[in-house]
Amino acid sequence: MPRCVVCGREVIPLEEALTRKLVNRAAQKFLCKTCLAERFGCTERQLDDMAEKFKKQGCMLFR
Repeated sequence: MPRCVVCGREVIPLEEALTRKLVNRAAQKFLCKTCLAERFGCTERQLDDMAEKFKKQGCMLFR
């Protein structure tokens, strides 16, 4: 399992998908949800809501 490039925590598939959607579609290095939230100035809950929205819209990253 990949690790967050900022804090070193293991990254779960949802965090991989969020990194690819929000940072770079071709990303090979990932951020955990905590570090993504800090980078984008939002909460982890808001990221969860975004992921759910992307999934409902049919984004293939969030299957």
